[in-house]
Amino acid sequence: MLDYSFERRVLAEGDFPGPLAGLDEAGRGPVAGPVAAAAVILDPACIPDGLDDSKRLSPAVRDRLEIAIKAAARSWAVAFACPGEIARLNVIGASFLAMRRALDELIPRPRLALVDGPELRAHFPRLGIPAVGVVKGDGRAASIAAAGILAKTARDRIMRALDPFFPGYGLAENKGYGLPALEALRRLGPTPVHRWSWNAVRQTELLDRW
Repeated sequence: MLDYSFERRVLAEGDFPGPLAGLDEAGRGPVAGPVAAAAVILDPACIPDGLDDSKRLSPAVRDRLEIAIKAAARSWAVAFACPGEIARLNVIGASFLAMRRALDELIPRPRLALVDGPELRAHFPRLGIPAVGVVKGDGRAASIAAAGILAKTARDRIMRALDPFFPGYGLAENKGYGLPALEALRRLGPTPVHRWSWNAVRQTELLDRW
């Protein structure tokens, strides 16, 4: 599992004074719901055991680690971008909007961000601080892994909360992902929480009109 060694190397090589924040998102791919992002400043002396890529962890382990991260981190925040913002900015732009919102909640203000993914330099200025893209960072850097876990658990909670308001879509189970979400979309049509700018949703709307 992950410790703070990756962050220490980045800080040493770049001569950054710190603090350093990890950034990650959840919810780029589904046809419904917001995109979530989290920012986490870990305490190097108190790294929760078991940090890893959230996709490799069971829901129960993610829930346990969420509590541990929030208790141990120097600072953390979670923010969202709604389907309307995804339509306006595209999902990458909306992800960086959510990341900036999360960063702006951190105290102290980080001096550097480690962002899960490649060097999307066109988007990095939106963060307001220097940033480094880390490919597969949620499996390499403890700060990014912690952010990914917080983003994932927060988004899953929102989808479970939306489920009773939109029965039949299975949002609590599928979180807007995969074939079950698409089948429900085709059967019942889109709702206000669906991503109307996406082809799968637009095609359903056109079929309904036809």
